[in-house]
Amino acid sequence: MTPVRLACLDLAGTTIGDIDMLERAFAEAIATQGIVPGTSAYARAMVHVHRSRGCPKIEVFRGIFPGNEAQAQAANLTFERAYEGAIERTGLAPAPGMVEALERLRNADMRIALITGFSRPTLSRVLSSLSWADKLDLAICPEDAGRGRPYPDMVLTAVLRSGIEDVRQVAVAGDSESDMLCGRRAGASIVAGVLTGVHSRERLVGGGATHIIDSIADLPALLLADRPTDGVPGVVTHGVAMRDVAPSSN
Repeated sequence: MTPVRLACLDLAGTTIGDIDMLERAFAEAIATQGIVPGTSAYARAMVHVHRSRGCPKIEVFRGIFPGNEAQAQAANLTFERAYEGAIERTGLAPAPGMVEALERLRNADMRIALITGFSRPTLSRVLSSLSWADKLDLAICPEDAGRGRPYPDMVLTAVLRSGIEDVRQVAVAGDSESDMLCGRRAGASIVAGVLTGVHSRERLVGGGATHIIDSIADLPALLLADRPTDGVPGVVTHGVAMRDVAPSSN
């Protein structure tokens, strides 16, 4: 296998555990457009939010308010304000083992790109609140690439900006089906589904996951399996909380 030189990591639900914060921001956003809890319209909207995890947030709202761009834009603006306000109040915590995983990957001379469906202003606010932002080489949002997930554009943009020669040197890790589709369409050799987010193992495999891991903390063991001396003495880098899955047609 070609050694991985670039790891593209999802943000919400993968490297940070802010699922509840996101759900509240989505609920507040659609409520301003007349879709309130307790109604069938609210239930349908939140199902759409769940299914669309990982996609650009504005596209999620366009799916909820089809044919009404003004309403989608208004909801998206409320979402960004609500989410950024929540960050101001409570901050963002890394997923367990996240910082240690980043350090191991960087010690192995691997480049790290953060891939997200947030807009550039929201991503900038997120980065300013992360104590580990200095461990990242790139942070890419849909505006940087042209299209967000499930399209491959953000991963391919990271490849170009990192000077990676071969897409097989890329690994993608995320908690949503759209992460898996994005990674497979970009040609990444490893597309790891992470079970700390909202989508099930079955949904991740259906999206094209090549591997399933319990959390981002298990990613170094997967990516460094062929490098037993990755700078962490005494750590076995194979067979830890990871499961190969059959290749997908996606």
